Amino acid sequence: MNATWSRFNITSIVLGFAFLYLPIVLLIVFSFNESKLVTVWGGFSTKWYVSLFHNQGLMDATWVTARVGVISATVATVLGTLAAITLTRYTRFRGRLLFSGMVFAPLVMPEVITGLSLLLLFVAVGFDRGFFTVTLAHITFTMCFVAVVVQSRLVTFDRSLEEAAMDLGAPPVKTFFQITLPVILPAIISGWMLAFTLSLDDLVIASFTSGPGATTLPMKIYSQVRLGVTPEINAACTILIAVVAVGVIIASIANKRREIQRQLDEQAAQRG
Repeated sequence: MNATWSRFNITSIVLGFAFLYLPIVLLIVFSFNESKLVTVWGGFSTKWYVSLFHNQGLMDATWVTARVGVISATVATVLGTLAAITLTRYTRFRGRLLFSGMVFAPLVMPEVITGLSLLLLFVAVGFDRGFFTVTLAHITFTMCFVAVVVQSRLVTFDRSLEEAAMDLGAPPVKTFFQITLPVILPAIISGWMLAFTLSLDDLVIASFTSGPGATTLPMKIYSQVRLGVTPEINAACTILIAVVAVGVIIASIANKRREIQRQLDEQAAQRG
């Protein structure tokens, strides 16, 4: 019975991973296809990557996406970290339930509703849709994810470290920047990476809030795919996958090294 279940589990896992990642592998493979037909292999070639960098429309969309991603992820990380600190450290204040609901609402809200709500808001206040509105929308959308990541780290944070620093004469602001911030920094970095990845991946909200001159890369790819997939699209998606994968790997390595260094410092302090 155990052997049967073991084979069943292994088969299920293999099929599950194949279902998730085989399309991505095929996309990457066919980005090096010599033929213009994306479903017919015509030999190995990198010409579509060269053609991609000469496609001004895709390059402009990539630049817009990168700027929106960096700005929105940075602002969302600051706001999300402040929201997480508020919810963790100040458990009793008037309007806490409303504040918590407003922070975490985008987590459970369908993207269509979020995008439509933001569109109606921008129209009501008279904002011209463009780069600014897309950035604001992505800040609103990604801030809650940063708050969740940082809050999970603050819940397990040892407050005695801050109390010891303040007992030794450090003011609260200095205590935060020299004690609290270094400890929660891996969570903040993870939150930034998550917010940046979500911004790169977003299509629905950007479609509602974008305007002339603010076409993001997912919107550009979607508009071209509706007319037929081209090898240039495969190349663009492969580069996007590589950028996200490298960013995640770098963040994971940095967090791992920081955790190892923290453990070594604790062991050294105990020996001392």
